[in-house]
Amino acid sequence: MPNSVIGAANKKKGWVVTLFMKASDWKNRIASWFVDREFFMRSNGQVRFLKISAKLQKRVAASAAAIIGLWLVITLGMAINQASISFERMSLMEKAAAVQSKSDGVDAYRSFISDATKDIEKRQDMLESMTAPIAGEVPMPAADDAPVKQNEAFKKISAVIPEASGLARLEARQIRFAEHMTKVAQVRAQRAANAIRQFGLNPEAMAKSQMNSAQGGPFIPFFGNNKKSAFGDPRFDKLAAALERMTAMENALASVPTAMPAHVGMVSSSYGYRRDPFTGAAAMHSGLDFKGPLGTPILAAADGIVTFAGQQSGYGNTVEITHANGLVTRYAHLSGFTVSNGQKVGRGIQIAKMGSTGRSTGSHLHFEVRLNGQAVNPLKFLEANNNVLEVQALAGTNRAQRTSGQKS
Repeated sequence: MPNSVIGAANKKKGWVVTLFMKASDWKNRIASWFVDREFFMRSNGQVRFLKISAKLQKRVAASAAAIIGLWLVITLGMAINQASISFERMSLMEKAAAVQSKSDGVDAYRSFISDATKDIEKRQDMLESMTAPIAGEVPMPAADDAPVKQNEAFKKISAVIPEASGLARLEARQIRFAEHMTKVAQVRAQRAANAIRQFGLNPEAMAKSQMNSAQGGPFIPFFGNNKKSAFGDPRFDKLAAALERMTAMENALASVPTAMPAHVGMVSSSYGYRRDPFTGAAAMHSGLDFKGPLGTPILAAADGIVTFAGQQSGYGNTVEITHANGLVTRYAHLSGFTVSNGQKVGRGIQIAKMGSTGRSTGSHLHFEVRLNGQAVNPLKFLEANNNVLEVQALAGTNRAQRTSGQKS
């Protein structure tokens, strides 16, 4: 047998012997505590002998130990029970606090839902007002009642507050409506811009002069807070921007003077170079001459404001109408006026009568179109193709609807 195995066995045997010896030692010590004891008692001259045996001492000690042990067990049990009760009380208090916290949270969410509902109702009113002119142009997509995507937190809120789910669904519908109307507005704005280009004009420059012009007043937040976004979602802001651009483009297009200023069929003098009718010298003619009978009604070529009604050297009796975006139309050699300075006029409204005042050889209308102070050929406006005129007519109708809506 290997020496290592023998050594391990001997070592183990040594430990067993040591433990046995220690146990015997303790047993002997305890036995030494309980020995027969004799007591002598003297009373009234008599001596009495009292003997307490080791066995009785052991029984008394064992009984005392049992009593003390029982007392310790009972005390420990009571302590454990008290700790358990305290723990349960703390747990109940924590649960009560959690319930109260949840109750406060529910109240806060309900308050939030109430405020959000009011904001969404206001936003709905605003959306309907903003998109009224275009709401019927393109049909709305079919209503989508698919479940709204919700995160876990919102699902928990919806479980406690059912109206939260309905609110989310309503907002989702508003977003789809806004996205749809944004596309409609973008299409109309682009259509108006293309028509403006047909006249050789810059649509972006014309629209820019229309936007944010002649506006003002105190700032009153629509939702009664300091939200940077007017609608609480960038898609609604995108709709507002698209509608603003569409309105500016259509107003700019509607202001282009394309209506015939007189119902006569003869142009007696064109725009550009000609021989002066009085001197015969080469001269620049800055407009078109329409020949017609004295008193023929003269009509506004586009919506605008009369900014001059009086006499001008060489032009005789003259009316000037200022339209948007730097466009001005001039009507000269008139025999009389039917409008006054500062008056608003609409396309096709009579503003004067044909005559032969000023430097004129006969009854006719001298018609000019000026862009930013420079005369341009009126023919490019008056001879626009039918497609462009249809777009312009629609733009004019839309502007009239917006104007009537603002007045009401």
